[in-house]
Amino acid sequence: MPAPISVIIPTLNSEFQLPLTLWSIMEGVDAGLIREVIITDGGSIDKTQNISLNWGAEFVIGTASRGGQLRRGVERAKGSYLLVVHSDTILEEGWASELQEDFFAGPKCFSFAFGISSVLASLVALWANFRTDWLGLPYGDQALFISREQYDIAGGYPDQMLMEDIALVMAVEAPIKRMRSRAFTSSVKYENEGWFRHGFKNLILLFRYFLGANPDKLAQLYYSSDDPD
Repeated sequence: MPAPISVIIPTLNSEFQLPLTLWSIMEGVDAGLIREVIITDGGSIDKTQNISLNWGAEFVIGTASRGGQLRRGVERAKGSYLLVVHSDTILEEGWASELQEDFFAGPKCFSFAFGISSVLASLVALWANFRTDWLGLPYGDQALFISREQYDIAGGYPDQMLMEDIALVMAVEAPIKRMRSRAFTSSVKYENEGWFRHGFKNLILLFRYFLGANPDKLAQLYYSSDDPD
């Protein structure tokens, strides 16, 4: 029986972060869980493609749009389960064992954490995990494990530049369970823009999305240093 999981990783000029991400998912290969890794790229001009191919991943190229990239990657996937991981996310050692313990219990995400240790980083992570547990809204940088059947029933990722993760988890019929294992994500945006400023901007953008704002216009605000209001 082939390994059940297809790993989907969206990239755009990810040469510095991607190797550590790929390294962290290798324990899933060793455990016999992962059948393929699909890198779905948005037009990188660095060494992302060479790195992907050297690691034995399938490389898919298309228009830069994280929702669209993820959708294209899933379309190529052959596994009956999907594990979606951002290219700047590192899965905590031991994640494969935890996943095997509770494999068929529905969709899951990882606990949110940063790769650095500070009071501000801990507060942001605390909020992210609270949002996951009580509102059922994990972000994509927490990684998502879901069956292909549940993904298809939910309609898949919409082709949009931002909030594609929220759109999907809101459409999934089953609740998303948070694993103990952590997904360590980059703190660069928070450090460059300011922890409170970036966190507040994320909250405002989420609120606007719920009010019906165009996600691609929200993406322009997210990737700029402008105030969202």
